[in-house]
Amino acid sequence: MYLWIRNIKVQLDKIERLAKNAKARVIEVLRKSGIREDPENFLNGLLQFFIIEPVSDEPTNLMRRLEHLLDVREHRLKDSIRRVLPDLGDFARANVEIMIEAARALDQIYRTVRHYLILGEKTSNWVLIMQLELQMPQIVRLAETYFKALDAFKDGKPIGDGIGPLVAASLLNGAKVKEIVEDTVVGVVERKGRKLYVIKAKGPGGTVGKPGEALKRIVEDELHGKVSRIIMIDAALKLEGEKTGEVIEGVGAAIGDPGPEKFKIESVAMKNNIPLDSIIIKQSLEEAITPMRKEISDAVEEVIRKIDKGLEERTKEGDVVVVVGVGNTLGIAQ
Repeated sequence: MYLWIRNIKVQLDKIERLAKNAKARVIEVLRKSGIREDPENFLNGLLQFFIIEPVSDEPTNLMRRLEHLLDVREHRLKDSIRRVLPDLGDFARANVEIMIEAARALDQIYRTVRHYLILGEKTSNWVLIMQLELQMPQIVRLAETYFKALDAFKDGKPIGDGIGPLVAASLLNGAKVKEIVEDTVVGVVERKGRKLYVIKAKGPGGTVGKPGEALKRIVEDELHGKVSRIIMIDAALKLEGEKTGEVIEGVGAAIGDPGPEKFKIESVAMKNNIPLDSIIIKQSLEEAITPMRKEISDAVEEVIRKIDKGLEERTKEGDVVVVVGVGNTLGIAQ
């Protein structure tokens, strides 16, 4: 048990250094951006900002209640950043926001590991200490991944999770878009004799938008349910040993949100009896939140080939199809 504790403390020191360095980087960005109050106090107030999940024992309107809390949290964070950085552009503020989220994740990892270590020592709980020791390599790897992601967030570089928006931007190919809901745009293009409504988050700031709400408004308000198919494109975590950038097809709502956006997509598809196809691009967590690798960006052509094949095999000319590029649109301008 002594050896386990000693090893955990060594790894915990490493996580603490990563968390402190991440915090220092964010503070530096805040200073350079012209923050109007003490950057350290401002950041400290956000690092432990929390959200209490709604009660799930009574499922009535659970998704709406959760969405409301998530919206309140997001607006609080955006308003706080806008208040202290009023001269910064919207996209630059979005990048600051995502950097704060990464620093917050690192801080939470450090605090959680420290908690279980101290608890295990206080209670002489060798089982708890053993479990923590066995999980430390994965925990350290996760912390290092968040730290590496800071550079991409700071510089506004596309990340692996942006493959969905990148495919959507490629389909739009410069076509005119409009903002249909907050931080989410839609454009209309012709392809293979079909009319495609292409939805993605508004770039190039680091945001994922609200694809579920956008889809609902397009399908129900504009098209009145007259949609032949919905095609979703998103990044997905690969299993160890699988190839990065591998493109796989399936059915269902390919989106990794806490629930509200996925619920809206599934509800719209079910209500209007619209087939829901998905195309995923496999990658690791590290690859998803660090600068996009060539293997992932090269998958765009393969995804578009599968979209074209699906249009030809499962729709007919003149049909209306909605394509949703899910993911963080950081560094993707369309």
